[in-house]
Amino acid sequence: MPRRLLAVLAAAALLSTAACSGAAPSPSASAGTAAASGAPARANADLVIWTSDVAARAVRPIAEEFGRTNGITVAVQVIAADLAATAITANAAGNGPDVLTLPNDFLGGALQNGAITPLSLRAADLTAYEPSAVASVSRNGQVWALPYAMENLVLYRNTKAAPAAPATVEELVASGEAAVKAGTVERVLALPVGQNGDAYHMQPFFTSAGGSLFGADANGQPDPAKLGIGTPESIAAARKIAALGEGGSKVLSRSVDGTNAIAQFTGGKAAYLVSGPWALADIRKSGVPYDITPIPPFAGGKPAAPFLGVQAFWTMSKAKNRAFAEEFVTKSMNTPEAMAAMYAQDPRPPVRTDVLRSVSAKDPDTAKLAAGAKNATPLPDFPFMSGVWPPLGQAYAAIVGGADPAATMQETGRTIQSVVQAK
Repeated sequence: MPRRLLAVLAAAALLSTAACSGAAPSPSASAGTAAASGAPARANADLVIWTSDVAARAVRPIAEEFGRTNGITVAVQVIAADLAATAITANAAGNGPDVLTLPNDFLGGALQNGAITPLSLRAADLTAYEPSAVASVSRNGQVWALPYAMENLVLYRNTKAAPAAPATVEELVASGEAAVKAGTVERVLALPVGQNGDAYHMQPFFTSAGGSLFGADANGQPDPAKLGIGTPESIAAARKIAALGEGGSKVLSRSVDGTNAIAQFTGGKAAYLVSGPWALADIRKSGVPYDITPIPPFAGGKPAAPFLGVQAFWTMSKAKNRAFAEEFVTKSMNTPEAMAAMYAQDPRPPVRTDVLRSVSAKDPDTAKLAAGAKNATPLPDFPFMSGVWPPLGQAYAAIVGGADPAATMQETGRTIQSVVQAK
């Protein structure tokens, strides 16, 4: 499983605990217990920003300049793991950051825990940004974060094994099988399944086959009351997945998981790979000739809709200096120069469209990665998702392994429904 979904699951589990219990999601992160809880103590500065190691390299010089301009001290702290839960814990204790970088699926749990404040921006103020990215950090008519980069699954193709981009899943299978028969590669597709399944990576195939995790409400947001797992549509989709599994064409296999999927492609063993921007550096290093295209649909099916992850800047509800936090995010980071700096350190497609055009002119792969998000839907941010991902992944693994699609999806639907009702 790639680091993206691992982060989603870990954060969701901890945020769900907080939301359901009304308590902080991990032991107190007050200064006296920081070491015991694993949460860092807030730096002694007027403006404190918590972020990842990669993002910090771009944020730090911008923050330092902001500090000099405003005559304040700033600190950029790198938080290595469990950033979402750690920040919510520390915020509740009153010693968290002023600004935080995290993906859009932070929103639901953060709102339920009262951990963030909306920005003094409207969606209309962010016309320079991809609308889907803005929508992913908006709720109830308010913008809760400034987005800066996006990630989604795409199809990587070994152009020696499969010279032409497939228009459908069926074409992908046929061309991959031809490459296997010719001895060019050993398998058609590397898509993480594993023994426990991988709901994140299976989502494009599931949606193209007619399945959905949740239906939408009147505002286009995922609606927990409209669970799609266990419905006739989900069963029909599961049957298509089963046909690709170990009891069918064997395109999908539980022997491929997050630890070896990318290596299957970079080692020249797979004609295709379903992965995200995080795979690109290894693919380039491998020397395997490649191209990047959106994940194709099943013939006659719906568009393949992967999940959309959007990295963003959030301001915390108990920020020591909320005015400076707001100004830093909405002014200093809300520029083409700042967004280009973020891309230079962490080359995922920028969501500011002028920056995306600029970097894509120099690196066409960036535009290709972004094109894969055309039909993407934001990751659900419900705190109860920690109880959804595991059974859904396990259902996919079982179906790939030969379990009955109808019985498996119906049972999984009942399991997830109980999670949703207990929220």
